[in-house]
Amino acid sequence: MTAAEELRQSVKVCMFDQYGTVVDMQTGLWEVAVDFLKAKGWKGNAYEFVTWWRRTHFENSMIDALLHRQHTPYREIGHLSVRHVMTRAGIPHTEEEVRWLVARIERLKPFPEVPEAIARLRTRYQAVVLSNGDPDMLEEAKKHHGVPFDAVISVATANAFKPHVVTYTKAAEMLGVRMEEVLFVANHEFDCVGAKAAGMRTAFIDRRRRPFAKWPHQPDLIVKSMTELADVMA
Repeated sequence: MTAAEELRQSVKVCMFDQYGTVVDMQTGLWEVAVDFLKAKGWKGNAYEFVTWWRRTHFENSMIDALLHRQHTPYREIGHLSVRHVMTRAGIPHTEEEVRWLVARIERLKPFPEVPEAIARLRTRYQAVVLSNGDPDMLEEAKKHHGVPFDAVISVATANAFKPHVVTYTKAAEMLGVRMEEVLFVANHEFDCVGAKAAGMRTAFIDRRRRPFAKWPHQPDLIVKSMTELADVMA
């Protein structure tokens, strides 16, 4: 039996990261940032601004998870991060503009191949989102990405951001499945490492053609796109 055949027999749920895996976060925010930054007279690279914003957001969410205090909402981490980046870059801004930029995350569109690929996967598995986003942000996002998932789970239920182990275990508990019955799918190495370390099976969507670091927690599948994942699993 091949590894793919074993996965097809054991997996009951395909669980997806949303930001950067289902929806195109980098491109979508870049499209927003280009005009915003131009209007501000900022001469820097809008794509690099978005990368800086996203990296700062990730760093701040990891700090929040490691504090082991009350979980800070994703939206508030977003405000903290984009405000900090604009301050460091010398971009004048108002609090209303900070909130407006972060709210654009709710309106992101899926990668072109995602709707068809997930439709194919849903013929065989439950398709579920596990996201660092807040519940209301994920609910609003449904209107814009248009992908019908069987369930959408926010890490707010686990009181921590991914890749904390409790985010994955809580999601499996909510779905009533064993950890090894879940194939966690992400475009991010950290998410695949976190899910695999927690006991899930994992698939790395290698859209950016980057090598996976030599973690002991390697993905069960590495595919180039969601279409290839559907070809293998559905």
